[in-house]
Amino acid sequence: MTTTSTTAPGGIDTLVLGRRIRHLRTARNMTLDDLGAAIGRAASQVSMLENGHREPKLSMLALVAEALEVPLSELLRTDPPSRRAALEIELERAQRGPLFANLAVPPVKVGRSLPADALEALVRLQNEVQRLLTENAATPEEARRANAELRARMRAQDNYFPELEDHARRLLDAIGHPGGPLSQRSTADIAAHLGFTLHYVPDLPHSTRTVTDLANGRIYLPQGNPGFSDGRSPLLQAIASHVLGHAEPADYGDFLRQRVEANYLAAALMIPEDGASAFLQAAKGERRLSVEDLRDAFAVPYETAAHRFTNLATRHLGIPVHFMKVHEGGTLHKAYENDGVVFPSDPLGAIEGQPVCRQWTARVVFTLADRFTPYYQYTDTSSGTYWCTSRVQASSQGAFSVSVGVPFAHVRWFRGRETTERSASRCPDPTCCREAPAELAARWASQSWPSARPHASLLAALPVGVFPGVDTTEVYRFLDRHAPHD
Repeated sequence: MTTTSTTAPGGIDTLVLGRRIRHLRTARNMTLDDLGAAIGRAASQVSMLENGHREPKLSMLALVAEALEVPLSELLRTDPPSRRAALEIELERAQRGPLFANLAVPPVKVGRSLPADALEALVRLQNEVQRLLTENAATPEEARRANAELRARMRAQDNYFPELEDHARRLLDAIGHPGGPLSQRSTADIAAHLGFTLHYVPDLPHSTRTVTDLANGRIYLPQGNPGFSDGRSPLLQAIASHVLGHAEPADYGDFLRQRVEANYLAAALMIPEDGASAFLQAAKGERRLSVEDLRDAFAVPYETAAHRFTNLATRHLGIPVHFMKVHEGGTLHKAYENDGVVFPSDPLGAIEGQPVCRQWTARVVFTLADRFTPYYQYTDTSSGTYWCTSRVQASSQGAFSVSVGVPFAHVRWFRGRETTERSASRCPDPTCCREAPAELAARWASQSWPSARPHASLLAALPVGVFPGVDTTEVYRFLDRHAPHD
């Protein structure tokens, strides 16, 4: 919650300080006049100090501590002296902040005459109003900002999460996994080890991929796994959320973090770190690194292999890398980089939905008739030359390209480095590919009017609730239908 600061220049929280002084004064049966006389100040000045309206000097605080017969450190403690004091401080901060000001709510005098139950009710009421305002503010702008912050965290640690690798290692050891690809049987063994039974149903709520019944130890999955390129993935993601102790997301950023963690752990189970790092190090030694080979060795979809390569490339191979998933319409769906490549972004630093340069591998690959053979290309950009490999995959939302790239200095370790395909990108210069060629523009600029197909969520706020986008009523009715009955 954003409120007016109550911190003095010296770092002292004046509200907490004031409540501590009042608490100690009243405990000694001293009046404001008594304390004022002891420190050579008027009672009104003491009152301002206790109400957090005065920023005292340390010399004055030393006099107060002496008068109250406590060490100075007792006054400077950062915790409120009592539960009531904590509530008074919280309400005072709220009343001095923008929430009350914007709502034009008249302030309440926070003193001894305010009953404890009324104080408690006011604090809970302002917290609930703040929560509702925060939910209503869950706009696409907030989502973009949360995505940018999460991507910065991933970049800072090279997209490698050692605690998630440890979770995966312990689960695989628990079922005696010998290494190599994770079979569907082994995936079911992990669920059983955690106390879950699997149930494939035709009526899974449309807004969900899986539903976990924690009360009865059941995981519900769709019959036939429609829309999934790998039947293990939704199950492992459900297991991951349970193993990681994910609770109700506090906000959209928390929701995104949980999703990334669940996806990461699921991939770490399908492509275990120990086996994958040995495989990749051997391939690097022979200068034949390939996302396709990693995919085939562990029997996973190409996108899973590409993601997993970004987890391990920098930590185990010393290779900086970037990843892109681009829609056939040319917009960036998701991406990661720690190699200096500059993705298109908006003023908030968000990249999702931004148009990708037509000269980049991720866009050129859509123009090819051959979608079986890997496509390799060098691209000269404003931030350097990059080599990239890309493939196209179909989905219910259209075709996407999945690309992995590295700076030119590291291409010597990869299959496909001998490609002669090369392009140059001048983006974000609009003359590179944002503006139509002059000849076409002259012919059609005043003779055409395209009707755009905006996304349905373009102007909408993000779905609110415990799990954004999930119809919880539908989920609860589903669980009622399927739960075992005594």
